[in-house]
Amino acid sequence: MAENTVRYYNDESYDDVDTDETTAIDGSSHKGTEQEHEIEVRRNEARSGSILMIVFISMLAAALLGSVIYSLDKRNTMYNKVSAMNDKLSSAAAENVRLQSELDSKMSAKNIEEYAENVLGMEKIDSTQITYIKIQTGDVVTIPKQKKGMIAKIKSFFDSCVEYFRG
Repeated sequence: MAENTVRYYNDESYDDVDTDETTAIDGSSHKGTEQEHEIEVRRNEARSGSILMIVFISMLAAALLGSVIYSLDKRNTMYNKVSAMNDKLSSAAAENVRLQSELDSKMSAKNIEEYAENVLGMEKIDSTQITYIKIQTGDVVTIPKQKKGMIAKIKSFFDSCVEYFRG
């Protein structure tokens, strides 16, 4: 028949093998005749600094995780700003091309001629309006030498001495 072993761990007689009681399933009790293996319970007491170390490491891990999340958020924000600025740049470049082509169309010779005739009231000249002027190119102007003053003479003397010594 099957037997159940009952042991009381808080009992002083726990270490004594002879005091173990065995009970049969039918409820009768009798002494255990064979020696059974003892179950040892060891309690590991927490070291004094281990809880503090676990809390510290947990907080450090949370801080690292927070910093990673923060940096990823900042990176995404900067990518979005760069994307927005690139969109603005491409639209400004397209506007520049449009304005440049508009300027080129307004600056053509035909447009300038029409503006001069219609707005300013100008007309093209004909050959009767041309007058030629003859200019003499052989004229020479001479300036007479002026007499030098005393200071100018002394200065020219020093200049000629300096040129002589320089060689």
